[in-house]
Amino acid sequence: MPQQNPVVGMSLALLTAVFWGALPIAMKQAVEVMDPFTIVWYRFMTAATGLGLWLAYRRNLPSLSRLGRQGAILMLLASLGLAGNFVLFNSSLSYLNPAVVQVIMQLAPMMLLLSSVWLFKETLGKHQVVGVIALLTGLLLFFNERLAELFTSMSAYTTGVLLAIAAAVVWVVYALAQKRMLRQFSSPQILLMIYVICALILMPVATPSQIQLMDSRQLGMLIFCCLNTLVGYGAFAEAMARWQASQVSAVITLAPLFTILFVDLASLVWPDYVAPAALNQWGYAGAMVVVGGAMFSAIGHRLLKRK
Repeated sequence: MPQQNPVVGMSLALLTAVFWGALPIAMKQAVEVMDPFTIVWYRFMTAATGLGLWLAYRRNLPSLSRLGRQGAILMLLASLGLAGNFVLFNSSLSYLNPAVVQVIMQLAPMMLLLSSVWLFKETLGKHQVVGVIALLTGLLLFFNERLAELFTSMSAYTTGVLLAIAAAVVWVVYALAQKRMLRQFSSPQILLMIYVICALILMPVATPSQIQLMDSRQLGMLIFCCLNTLVGYGAFAEAMARWQASQVSAVITLAPLFTILFVDLASLVWPDYVAPAALNQWGYAGAMVVVGGAMFSAIGHRLLKRK
């Protein structure tokens, strides 16, 4: 397992937040003509091929004989969790704006933070408790215009929210299993095995020929989604290996802020294809509270020590 390095870990976690922030915007374009199962299959196939070639070049391919029974179970759980997250995440974009989906997904880092404290005995400081409370408060502010709809009806919007919440839950299963397996394999080795298994799981339900229906814009977005898998999850896995999971989870909560920024910028450049976030002042305030809570979870202990 790599040595702990908070500076490198935070940098990798921030890179993950940027890539994950841009991902739902590209995914929204690709899902116009390609079903979620096929998009995810392409992402896993591309990631498995690219990462496999790199590890083969470095003569660092994983040895399956080292898995053992417990390792095989963890690998299957991680693969099902990541595959489920990708499919549910894509499906929710059929109902919701990318910014909304990304904000909901911040439940995943919060659940990962709490789960890591329970399973890996990582410390949960007062600053992280404040951060979690701020995150939940920020979510309520973000959805201030749609709270009644969320809790009183089963609309298309509510369906999208439920799909996004489910995506967050199964992502935590992946993250916890991946963290545990770092005791046996490096993060790139773990990701390669997960990518291959996920591609095999999704192969029966994927329709690769749908790529022929894409125009140049949609194809470009699909390519970005595939590269995003390599870079985003590669950075996340390395961050988990070099920093506490609770700290990584706090930094990647910045992703919705990047999504809102990218959505508003893209709506100016490509108004025919990308709709603005269309948040009221409380919605933007909620996003800022979420970000503030994440940052306080990450560096709040230093501020408290200065006092």
